Amino acid sequence: MLQLKLPYFDIDQIADSGQCFRMYRIDDHAWEVHALNEVLVVNKSGIEHQFFCSDSQFYDFWWSYFDLDTDYSDIIQRVENSQDGYLCRAVRFSHGIRILRQNLWEVIVSFVISQQNNISRIKKCIANLCRLNNNKFPMPEDILRWSDSEWDSLKLGYRTSYLKAIANEIYEKKFDVEVLSTMSCKQSVLRLKRLHGVGDKVANCIALFGLHKLDAFPVDVWIKRIIDTYYEGYFNVSELRLGDVGGVVQQYMFFYERNVNSKANDLVVFQSVM
Repeated sequence: MLQLKLPYFDIDQIADSGQCFRMYRIDDHAWEVHALNEVLVVNKSGIEHQFFCSDSQFYDFWWSYFDLDTDYSDIIQRVENSQDGYLCRAVRFSHGIRILRQNLWEVIVSFVISQQNNISRIKKCIANLCRLNNNKFPMPEDILRWSDSEWDSLKLGYRTSYLKAIANEIYEKKFDVEVLSTMSCKQSVLRLKRLHGVGDKVANCIALFGLHKLDAFPVDVWIKRIIDTYYEGYFNVSELRLGDVGGVVQQYMFFYERNVNSKANDLVVFQSVM
């Protein structure tokens, strides 16, 4: 077990930021974090966190997963320097969020499921996917083996056809996921939109959370509401000289708005804006 005081890191905020759906609360202070087939218990104790794993496990895998190499103090200072009132309030409230370095395939599956869905149900859907695969996250070849009755048990609705088509394209190498990391954010978003059922919002989520392209800026109903309410319908993160970290800014905005709004957890939070 490691006990660390990490700057700009808060497991509670990360778990509730909408970027990952396989963090499960154990109690008021602890989370069980799943990343593909890796599992970690993280306990928050004041300003410190306890990571229940060996030193080698933490530094070989979890250090990168939690993006602990990135200097978030610089990003936060840049937001403050923008002197944008809303963004400054958002970053002061949400400064413990980091953009996780998740497995790309897991992110693709997660955000295809996220369409017209809320966080609680997304988590249940993904947990059911794993249970159907002996509690391991299913790879494309696993998904393609499932029977119609097994798919029906997941109750994914129209998302079932999306996942089947995407799994087939990747398994048959008709869609090259490896090339995405070599592309610019804009190029990768355009390429991802070739996948069945992937629109602009989901493609940007995959670019941000699966490819760690920090200039991706997903727009869902929450971000659209923020822009309409606080920016009179127009917001361009590049004009604030924050375009290259727009995805981090988006997470601060998303988390802040959901948590200052008392009805946040009762609403659909991943509805696409067409």
